[in-house]
Amino acid sequence: MTTTTLAVLVPLLPFLGAAIGLLLGRTAPGFVRPLAVLPTLASLVLAAIVAVRQGGDEAVNAATELTPTGSVPIELALHIDGFAALVAVLVGLVASCVQIYSTGYLRDDPRYPSYAALVSLFTSAMLLVVYSGDLMVLLVGWEVMGICSYFLVGHYWETPEARAASIKAFLVTKLGDVPFLIGLFALATDAGSFRITKVLGAVASGGLDHPTLIALLLLAGVAGKSAQFPLHTWLPDAMAGPTPVSALIHAATMVAAGVYFVARLLPVFEASQAAMVVLAVMAAVTMTGSALAALAQDDIKRVLAYSTIGQLGYMTGALAVGDRGAAVFHLLSHGAFKALLFLAAGVIIHAAGTNSLAAMSRMGHLRDRVPDAYWTMTVALLALAAIPPFSGFFSKESVLGAAEHVATGHTEHAPGAAGWVVLVAGLLTALLTAAYAARLWLLAFRGQGAEAPDHGRQPLTMNVVLWVLAVPSLAVGGLAYRVLPDWFDGRDLTPTLTTSVVGTGVALVGGIVTYAAWRHTTALAARVPLGAVAAHPEGDAGLVEAEAIASHEPAYGDIAYAPDPADPGRLLLGPLHRHAAVGFHLDAVYSALFVRPVLAGATLVRFLDREVVETYVRGAGATPRALGWAVRRAQTGNVQTYVSALLAGTVVLVVAAVLVATGA
Repeated sequence: MTTTTLAVLVPLLPFLGAAIGLLLGRTAPGFVRPLAVLPTLASLVLAAIVAVRQGGDEAVNAATELTPTGSVPIELALHIDGFAALVAVLVGLVASCVQIYSTGYLRDDPRYPSYAALVSLFTSAMLLVVYSGDLMVLLVGWEVMGICSYFLVGHYWETPEARAASIKAFLVTKLGDVPFLIGLFALATDAGSFRITKVLGAVASGGLDHPTLIALLLLAGVAGKSAQFPLHTWLPDAMAGPTPVSALIHAATMVAAGVYFVARLLPVFEASQAAMVVLAVMAAVTMTGSALAALAQDDIKRVLAYSTIGQLGYMTGALAVGDRGAAVFHLLSHGAFKALLFLAAGVIIHAAGTNSLAAMSRMGHLRDRVPDAYWTMTVALLALAAIPPFSGFFSKESVLGAAEHVATGHTEHAPGAAGWVVLVAGLLTALLTAAYAARLWLLAFRGQGAEAPDHGRQPLTMNVVLWVLAVPSLAVGGLAYRVLPDWFDGRDLTPTLTTSVVGTGVALVGGIVTYAAWRHTTALAARVPLGAVAAHPEGDAGLVEAEAIASHEPAYGDIAYAPDPADPGRLLLGPLHRHAAVGFHLDAVYSALFVRPVLAGATLVRFLDREVVETYVRGAGATPRALGWAVRRAQTGNVQTYVSALLAGTVVLVVAAVLVATGA
C-alpha cells in the first residue's frame, strides 16, 4: 500500500470500529471489546508505519476537492510532516492503552459499549485533526472531539457533578470555537484557500492583510480547546468522568489539539508580534496559576488536571518563542507520562472501590496494595517534575532553552519580551511543579488517612498498560532530543547548561522543601487528636486549621475520613491556600460577569413575555370574545324578537335618512 492509503486508514479504522460498536453493542455484546481494542491497535501500527516511511523527510501531501464551492475550495487533503507523523503515533499509543485499560476498569459498567465506541470516535477525530491538510476538514475533527468529550465526561450522568461538568466543558470550549471559526474564515479569505500548504505559502509571501486579528481570533479557540487562561476552567471539573477518559483527553486528544494547531500554523502567529506577546503572557499566567492551584487540591485527579493545564502552558510558551519543535517534543513526552499518571490514579481509585477516595487526604496504606501503580506513578511524577534522566527533563529543558535564546537576543523568531516572560514563568513553574508532584506522592502513598477496604487485585490489563507507558516516560527523553530535530525544523533540542542547572536546581528545591514541610506538619498533626480543635500561633504557616481537622467529611462504609492534617500544601501556600483551592475564584468571577447577567436578562425577558406580550395578546382576544358574547345573547330563537329588532332597525334607518335629507 502507498503511504497515502495507509494514512487514510489511520483515522478511518477507529471510526469504523466506533460505528460498528454502536450498532452491535446491544445485539452482540461479545464483539464490543474486540471492536474497541483491535481497530485502535491497527491504527497505531499503521501510524507507526506511516511515520517510518515519512521519516522526517518531505511532507506527504495528497488532496481531492471535496465539493465545489464557487469561491474558496474545500478539499479532502492530507499533510503529513514529521510533526503529524509522530503526534499520530502518540495518539494511537495512548488511545490503545486507554481502550485496553478500560476493558478492566469498566468491565462491569452497563454502558461500556457506548463508552468504547465514543472513545474510538474521539481517537478518530483527533487523528483527522493531525493528518488533515485542509482547515475545514480539520475543523470537523475539532468539533467531533467537542461532542465526544461532552458525552464521555458525562458518562456517569446519574451524578450532578458529571452532568454539570459535561455541560461546562461543552459550553466553555464552544465559547472559544466561535471566534476560532471566524478566524479560519478570515485566514482563508486572505490566503485564498483552506489548504494548510497554501496558507503557509501566503504567509511566507506576505499575503495576510490582517495577521494580528486572525491570530487573536484563532487563539481564542486554542485557549478553549487546550485549556489555557482564561478558558481553562472546564478541565478540572471534567474529572467527574471516568479516569481513562481523563487520560485520553489530557494526554493525546482534545487539549493537545490546540497546541498542535498552533504548531502547524506557527508562521501565521509569527506574522504578528502582538499575537506572540499575547501567547507568551497567556502561557505564563496559565502555567504559574495552575501550578499554584495544583498545590492546593485534595482530589488526586484535580491535581493532575491542573498539572495538565500547566504543562500545556509550557507548550504554548515554546510556541510563543517561536520553537514548535520544543513545543511538540514536550507534547510527546507529556502525553506518555500524563497518561501514565491518570491511569495509575485509576488503579488507586479502583483498589479503593470508589471515586470518593480520589481525595488524597483519605488515602492510606495503599503502597503495598497497588505496587504497580506505586512504582509507575513514581516514575511519571519524576518525569513531571523534570528530574533527569526522566523524559520530562529533556522536553521541559528544550522549552526553557528556547525561551533563554529569545530572551538573550540569540534569535529573532519572537520578541525578547516574550522570551523573558516564558523563561521566568517556566522556572517558577518548575519549582511549583516539583512541589505539587512531591506532595501528591507523599499524600497518596505515605499519607496518614485511614485504610480503605480492600477490593482485591486489579485486572491484569490495567497493570500491564502502566508498565507499557512507563517505558517512554523513563527512557524516551535522552534519545528523543538527539533524533527529533531531523523530524522537526532541524533546530537543536539539546538542553542548555544554564537552564538545565537552574531548572533542575529549582525543581530539587521544590521537592526538598515540600518534603520538609510534610515532615513538619506530620509531626505537628501527631500532637493533635483527630477531630480536636487545634490552636496554633498566629503566623505559623504550618497551622493545621481546626475546620480542616474536624470537618465533616463523607464516610466510606463504617470508616470516617477526615482531611490529612499533614498536608504540606497548607504550609507552603499559607493564606493563599484557600484561594488556590478554588482556582482563584475564576468561576465566581465568570458567574458574576456572565452567568448572572444572562440569568437576569432571561428573567427580564420572561417577565416581559408574561406580563406585556401575553397581556396584549389576552387584550386583543378580549374584544372579539365580548362581541361574540353579545351576538350570542342576541340569538334567542324567538321570531317575534327578530321581527321587532328588524322593524326597530328599519325605523332608525328611516329617521336617520330623513334627518340627513333635512340637514342637506
